[in-house]
Amino acid sequence: MTTAERSSQTGAGQYADVNGINLYYEVHGSGRPMILLHGGLFSSEMFGPTIPALAAKHQVIAVDLQGHGRTADIDRPLDLRLMADDIAALIDDLGLDKPDLVGYSLGGGVAFFTAVKYPEKVGKLVIAGAHIRRDAIPAEMLAQQGNLNSSAAEFMKDTPMYQHYQAVAPRPEDFGRLLDKVGASLAEDFDFSEELRGIKVPTMIVAADADMAPPSHYVEAFKLLDGGLRDGGWMGEGRPKGGHALAILPGLTHYNLGTSPLFVAVTLDFLDAPRGGVSDS
Repeated sequence: MTTAERSSQTGAGQYADVNGINLYYEVHGSGRPMILLHGGLFSSEMFGPTIPALAAKHQVIAVDLQGHGRTADIDRPLDLRLMADDIAALIDDLGLDKPDLVGYSLGGGVAFFTAVKYPEKVGKLVIAGAHIRRDAIPAEMLAQQGNLNSSAAEFMKDTPMYQHYQAVAPRPEDFGRLLDKVGASLAEDFDFSEELRGIKVPTMIVAADADMAPPSHYVEAFKLLDGGLRDGGWMGEGRPKGGHALAILPGLTHYNLGTSPLFVAVTLDFLDAPRGGVSDS
């Protein structure tokens, strides 16, 4: 079966053997391609309520990242840069022409580094609920993240995350291993300011008004994209030259951002606008 035939099977779960990992993905709709990347401890199914709207005019390729959902873990850490290599290899495997990347939380970091490392493969970038510095998170949240490891598996058995993993994962017994890897990645300090400053594709930063990091953090990130530094002007001449944008969505938290109709609305508005401009809708 050719990659074109595989990518046309709308809604069918498929696997791509790329970059040393057997990556699960589903294709929904048709049109300009969009790769959709979920948050940590979830899978592509977390976008279930929003995929129909996203796929109305786009071909949505919803991926299960390393160790999540139907993609089995492999012997490497959960590293954003390595998972970005997976997505770049998937783009090549499917023969996609500069798809847009839309990522939430962990998936936002993977989408970000895919665009950083492979700008020639990417159209536009939407990163939602993904902070660019670890110290942007309040100390009490960092303390909670520091306790995430396999010992928490027993206490998570009643959660949708655990139950979904048990239902679909190739190796359900790996849930504790996933917690260890996610916990280890969360414990690492990071500051991606310079990578963001140098981004070469039109990028929209999206956050809830009650996200993990405060709205001010995402405003500071937008400033690294030359945004929010001047009046935009009557004709938009003062907007960031790279076509970048910022959306702080009201009444939401980090945990319901990715399934909100507001997230869908701003994402489609940004992706469907002319490059470097804003939509008329």
